[in-house]
Amino acid sequence: MSTLKLSILLFLCALVSACAEFAPFEDRRREPGTEYVYVGASKPGQPAICYNPLFYSKEDIKERADALCQNYQKNTHAEFVDVDYVTCRLFVPSKAYYKCVVDK
Repeated sequence: MSTLKLSILLFLCALVSACAEFAPFEDRRREPGTEYVYVGASKPGQPAICYNPLFYSKEDIKERADALCQNYQKNTHAEFVDVDYVTCRLFVPSKAYYKCVVDK
């Protein structure tokens, strides 16, 4: 197999596997070797969610942020703060920032 064909095959395999990751996710990772230290834009009470605006609406992302706020503290909801573009992964480029607010 020639180098060109092998390169094309590897590129297509990488493209297909990368395209499968369109689901939104919280931008928070646990620091290796520690129990409670987290890395990423998302903090307790201030969720940050990476998403693709072509496949998920702002309402979908708000629901996910509301669920994260409920996990953090009962009787709270997410309030939109800001959005950044091209700050997450290639196929999930947007990041929405929220803050958790106590229900009235």
